[in-house]
Amino acid sequence: MTALTWTEAAPGVWRATIGNSQALTPLSLIGAEPKLEALGQMAKAAPPFEWEEVRIEESASGRRTLALPLAANEKLYGTGLQFMRMNQRGRTRYLRVNSDPKQDTGETHAPVPFYVSDRGYGVLIDTARAVTMHLGSAVRLDAMSKEDAKDRNRDASWRATLPSSRAEIRLPEEGADIYVFCGPALRDAVSRYNLFCGGGALPPKWGLGFWHRVPTLFSEKEALAEAMEFRRRDYPCDVIGLEPGWHSRSYPVTYEWDEERFPAPERFVRELADNGFRVNLWEHPYVSPESELYRALKPLSGDYAVWGGLAPDYALPEARELYAQQHKEKHVAIGVSGYKLDECDGSELTNNSWMFPEHASFPSGLDGEQMRQLYGLMFQKMTSDLYRADNQRTYGLVRASNAAASSLPYVLYSDLYDHKQFIRALCNSSFSGLLWSPEVRRARSAEDWVRRMQTVCFSPLAMLNAWGDGTKPWSFPEVEPIIRRYIKLRMRLQPYLYTAFASYREKGIPPFQAMPFVVTPEEINRAEEQRMEAEKLNTTDGAYGKRTIPQWDDQYMIGDSLLVAPLVEGESEREVLLPSGSWIGFETGEQYKGGGVIRVRAELATIPIFVRDGAVIPMMASLPHALRPGEQAPLEFVHFGSEAGSCLLYDDDGVSLDHEKGACGWWKADVTKTEDGGFQGALSGETELPDSYSGVMWRFATMGLGLHDE
Repeated sequence: MTALTWTEAAPGVWRATIGNSQALTPLSLIGAEPKLEALGQMAKAAPPFEWEEVRIEESASGRRTLALPLAANEKLYGTGLQFMRMNQRGRTRYLRVNSDPKQDTGETHAPVPFYVSDRGYGVLIDTARAVTMHLGSAVRLDAMSKEDAKDRNRDASWRATLPSSRAEIRLPEEGADIYVFCGPALRDAVSRYNLFCGGGALPPKWGLGFWHRVPTLFSEKEALAEAMEFRRRDYPCDVIGLEPGWHSRSYPVTYEWDEERFPAPERFVRELADNGFRVNLWEHPYVSPESELYRALKPLSGDYAVWGGLAPDYALPEARELYAQQHKEKHVAIGVSGYKLDECDGSELTNNSWMFPEHASFPSGLDGEQMRQLYGLMFQKMTSDLYRADNQRTYGLVRASNAAASSLPYVLYSDLYDHKQFIRALCNSSFSGLLWSPEVRRARSAEDWVRRMQTVCFSPLAMLNAWGDGTKPWSFPEVEPIIRRYIKLRMRLQPYLYTAFASYREKGIPPFQAMPFVVTPEEINRAEEQRMEAEKLNTTDGAYGKRTIPQWDDQYMIGDSLLVAPLVEGESEREVLLPSGSWIGFETGEQYKGGGVIRVRAELATIPIFVRDGAVIPMMASLPHALRPGEQAPLEFVHFGSEAGSCLLYDDDGVSLDHEKGACGWWKADVTKTEDGGFQGALSGETELPDSYSGVMWRFATMGLGLHDE
């Protein structure tokens, strides 16, 4: 047994090193400076266990296992982008990058070796290796008693996974740095993790608008026509995404424009910009022999091909420079605003297996396992740095990520297409410094279409991906008014969303949060018991010792005041866990008592959204696109309910990095009661108004926003 030496790496962040630290890890790759001032302002806390209880155990073969104590009813969350469940307690997580996480093993697009406890602490293993975490799923023989061995055929209390009082993490052979992030609450531990990793990403304002990706072989003329159809039909849209067909070759790719479909890329990008659209380009890592980069990158690449193309070693500065120079000249210089970084994860499907193997070698000394775990981070960092060098912000999509990603302006997406899993992934991403888009591609029916579009409009990146199906927001004419209303509502909420992301950057608070961030463990336990009493144990599952335990992984908070509880196709009512306090239907005005479970009904035209009594929501007019520098719109503060309240509002130019040098501001909106029982509002800050707004209006919506309010 090896003793651990813990040192405080930052306020409330403790580190121990086992063996030798690896040369390249997620934290060292990103290289973000911890936000020490913000960390220092957080409440002091210690983990709810003694350091002596954290142990390193070595097997006879020399393998090291990190063991940490677990309380009897402790819940564990995180481990990256997980689709199958939210509470990871009792599960074994094999955290390897994989594009097809069909089974509940822990493999996923973004496996983050970080878990957080409802007791108010988090644990990170900083490594480029795939890590296996036994989160209370492995029980030592010396911890068992005779009574724990039960007869499966006769004893209904038999369980396949017996409760363990330890989390056990198999460490890389080389060694690793271990971090413990203190709370005191779960929300604090996650915020501390995000701040230690550089704080959260603040997208440009246009990134929080609506996105539309055109079919893969569209020409510039077709893409322009599709964009202008949004304007003609009165649908807001900020970003037009081009899929593989913009390349001269793809799978593998050239990163060069197809001269037949896009004979004048600069003119194409400029014409879209003149009409309020940004351009986002799809790409993947594997370089075609037809690319002008191929010859220079070949000696800087791995020894295995993917789709006949190079897998460049972007751990090498010279490889990164080649990539950056080509992308700057061909894309950034003509106005392209960002990328969709696809296929940087690999697949293990028996009928579609592709990726370099784990025993592949790269000139930097990394092997295939390490490169696969880090590839998504590498591409996010390279492209983000590309725009930073030009004093621009970017916002994009990526299909693989890892730890330390919170400061990177990228949102994860998936080729999988299960609506409930997409909602769960949105919740789970909040525990690990990740963002997730439940993108819409197609639908089985108008009902499915509406429910998916409602969810995506209340997510970190609202996107319709028509690359394969050619769908449009107006593809189901019978529900077109509903779709238009929710895209416009997202645009109206831009000041609120932008402020939530600013809090992510400065305080580490995720803009989208799963319920354990805002309700206590006791409240969740009571809600679980309440729901389980109303449900019968499935007898088939019962034979295998499985229980249906609700995890409240299908609802989430946006910022501090809005709770979203999506419905999926076939549902018109659902249960909702409301935090304590009084709540109001955001659109309906119905009043609810929090601190427990309620049941709500919502027709197809409505997604259940709840707002805290007394909340003040900053909103603006629904414009065709996000505000650009120099543009202004009226600002409206909407106050809900019968209690006095306040909110913060953040603003900057929305596109540059000048906010990092102080060119930004915070304002406070206060709503107080008047002597006659009404309300009045006041806005305070360094200046009378943020530069983005031309005036202030106050609205006191005691009965909700209104179903048809635009």
